Amino acid sequence: MLARLVPDEPEVHSLVALLELTAARFPARTGPDGEPVLLEDQDRRRWDRSAVGRGRAALARAGQAGRGLGYYGLQAAIAECHAVAPSVEATDWGRIVLLYEALGRLAPSPVVDLNRAVAVSMAQGPAAALPIVDELAGTDALAGSHLLPSVRGELLARLGRADEAREEFALAVARCGNERERGLLERKIDALAR
Repeated sequence: MLARLVPDEPEVHSLVALLELTAARFPARTGPDGEPVLLEDQDRRRWDRSAVGRGRAALARAGQAGRGLGYYGLQAAIAECHAVAPSVEATDWGRIVLLYEALGRLAPSPVVDLNRAVAVSMAQGPAAALPIVDELAGTDALAGSHLLPSVRGELLARLGRADEAREEFALAVARCGNERERGLLERKIDALAR
């Protein structure tokens, strides 16, 4: 409705794109038991390709204004990178890093910085991302959130630092308010014990 009311506003089309591209992945984000399914484990055949198409069309329309992408447009462009990639490995992580950098300049946020660190880890490896996460950990911006220790634990695990990774995942479990997410984190701890 909003897109019909203000058809020449690119951010409206960017928001439509973001909503469509995000919703397209919903069918694969949880398993039959309701447990969360990580991006790398999602069956991409379950993604709603018609929603991806609508989202991409809305993002293209937003880009036609020639003003560059705004807050919603940058997030939609990140979602588009995921939506068009045939796998996690084939995702254009370098582009996602650049989009998060642009988003961080437009709307600075510790969550944007944390997401950029994840993208950096996928593009350049966990050693390149750990200093970004450690810098965030040195502030109280995400104090009390399970997200920071979750990401830090994942990076440490990928670096072979299992004991430190378990500590971070345990901290994430203690901070996590969602039972299903806690279960996922606990499974990560168990996997490191093997």
